[in-house]
Amino acid sequence: MRVGPRPYCVAVPWSVERVLALAPDPASAGAGRGQAVPATWMEPGASEAAVWGACRGSGKQPYQVCVELAEPAFRCTCPSRKIPCKHALGLLLLWARGSVPDGAEPEWVRAWLTERAERARRRPGRQAGVPPRDPEAAARRAEQRAQRVAAGAAELREWLTDRVRSGLAGADAEELYGVAARMVDAQAPGLAGGLRRAAGVIGRGRDWPGRLLTELALLHVLAGASTRLADLPADLAATVRTRLGFPTDTADVLANGERVTDQWVVTGLVDEVTERLTTRRAWLRGRDSGRPALVLSFAPPGQPLDRSLPPGHVVRGELAFYPGAAPLRALVAGADEPVRAGRPGGDAVCAALESVAQALAVDPWQDRWPLLLAGVAPVADGGGWLLVDAEGAALLIDERADPWPLLAVSAGAPVPVAGEWTATGLRPMTCWDGDRTVRL
Repeated sequence: MRVGPRPYCVAVPWSVERVLALAPDPASAGAGRGQAVPATWMEPGASEAAVWGACRGSGKQPYQVCVELAEPAFRCTCPSRKIPCKHALGLLLLWARGSVPDGAEPEWVRAWLTERAERARRRPGRQAGVPPRDPEAAARRAEQRAQRVAAGAAELREWLTDRVRSGLAGADAEELYGVAARMVDAQAPGLAGGLRRAAGVIGRGRDWPGRLLTELALLHVLAGASTRLADLPADLAATVRTRLGFPTDTADVLANGERVTDQWVVTGLVDEVTERLTTRRAWLRGRDSGRPALVLSFAPPGQPLDRSLPPGHVVRGELAFYPGAAPLRALVAGADEPVRAGRPGGDAVCAALESVAQALAVDPWQDRWPLLLAGVAPVADGGGWLLVDAEGAALLIDERADPWPLLAVSAGAPVPVAGEWTATGLRPMTCWDGDRTVRL
């Protein structure tokens, strides 16, 4: 806990791109730019721990704004529910542009930082590597869950056999959702998720029966593999357990996971919002190893997500990978501060698709894979869009993705593009205009 004034030292300002990556939505980013005007701010300052200032607003009193840089965390006396609000973004943009002077933290800033440090000290949490209080009870619960999952997988295989025998033309989404609910009761969320994905295919596009059959076939293989875990190679067994929904303890990953040290380029961020949880996928690519990595973070709706991996930046650090046949998900075991990466390298379309094929060969349940394309141009093709490289090879853009932001940045010329490969096409995440990173 901090006691009294801290030694006078100053943190290195962030880049503008890193600040804008904190915005909860594009509208907030635009509003934050509007607040990044020096005349709007009174007594701004920056230290090693925080950036602060008072922003003139519509009320009689200016808003007090402070950003703790380590997490980061945000404080503003405005009524906005967005985190960070436009005032915090505007203050950080001023700081990034060199318009905030260095200074000693005022009393209200020190009080807030001290309060946060005290709350963090009191916060209960399980220490990494500490075993459960009752190992025998934990083992019994794990065995009971394994039995439920096995029973659910057997029920699913029987249902799949009956459904295929009766044909897919009469397949009904509500029926699949009902079976998915039974898989939830069986504590097999991976099987439930696959059924929900299959239900979403029904009636969408002319080829939906073929795609539905593919989804159901993968579920049948997964349910069958769940009964033979002891006979599978260790990496494949780990993949099957993960696809079924068995959790992997982060302490085990940090202690036993494969470690890779590299300069990790953050190629894109994707946020998925549900009623109960917001999930952020941060996609990384090693400069030296060329290896892809996925770092996940979670937050309740309306709460800030992890901001430590902004797109277009490079982070030198060590990742610990989760076990699996095609290890992709990882934890950050240690990393330096992110710095701007500039225009990245990448692959041609054929080489990128080869990496997808290699991943699917060992993990057929992989539903997305990161691609970084060296230079592709968006080209209209009938009612859809393609990304075409210098060799003339093309990759379909997912029809659910909006191609217009990419077209606006590229003006039809080849640009580096990072995206998520899916069975229905590429979903662009990021492109580069020269050295400028644009989140799509």
